[in-house]
Amino acid sequence: MSTSAPPPAPQNPVDRRTFVRTTLDLGDVLLHPWGREAAELEVTLDGLAAAAADPLIALWNPLAISDRSDALAWLESRDGGWDRGDSASFAALAAADGALLGSVTLRWVDRADSLAMIGYWTVPAARGRSVATRATRAVTSWAFGTADARRIEIAHAVGNEASCRVAHRCGYLPEGTLRDSHRFGDGAYYDEHLHARLATDPESADLVGEPTAYGNPTAGRAGDAS
Repeated sequence: MSTSAPPPAPQNPVDRRTFVRTTLDLGDVLLHPWGREAAELEVTLDGLAAAAADPLIALWNPLAISDRSDALAWLESRDGGWDRGDSASFAALAAADGALLGSVTLRWVDRADSLAMIGYWTVPAARGRSVATRATRAVTSWAFGTADARRIEIAHAVGNEASCRVAHRCGYLPEGTLRDSHRFGDGAYYDEHLHARLATDPESADLVGEPTAYGNPTAGRAGDAS
């Protein structure tokens, strides 16, 4: 009589399309899930408020944060996305001291169709250091490898050239211009460039430092604004 365990039941493909909290280690940068756990650190709440006050973040990826209370509500919203498995929001933290460097958020646009969107921002002290490029590449690979993502999109304002270059460096190919497609932090609608990567696309080898002419590599339609 055989005592071997029965083979595991095959996983429902829809179940794979659930983002599960994960910390991604990039060496000098840690991508840690945003959430209530981070709210225990007052420096995190203050860092979020400072990020929200940065003029470029306020324009391209506005955060509804003005104080610690707002920051706590924002963190709880990120936690909710993780709990539901429909969005994955990572804090980019310096491995040495935990300083906030930026954020990357991935969310399902059409979960059943494995279509997602990714966005990112960095604080002034982190710009020009490839933080957005490396973090976006890591989260992209994670989504393709563990969450069954088929296609991931980046949309950014046409004038935000730094975000455009980050998209290229992460292997997101340009697919066209979306006219008056999104209202940004100044209340105006902007044309956006649309980029996308497929799970079958090759990895990009370009990890050159990010440009600083436009200050902040920030793409604004992945859900960080709420």
